[in-house]
Amino acid sequence: MSEFFNMGGYAFYVWGSFGVTTAAFLIEIALVRHKRSLTLQQLRLMREAGDE
Repeated sequence: MSEFFNMGGYAFYVWGSFGVTTAAFLIEIALVRHKRSLTLQQLRLMREAGDE
């Protein structure tokens, strides 16, 4: 099992690339959610301004 996690001496690069990829996915999800909430808020404000 330890040999699997050691990856033949390349563990730092292999697990590091997994970590960086996971971080990029999580950051992308957070940015999309934030942009979505801003867009919905802007649409609400535009709709309210049009009703007046």
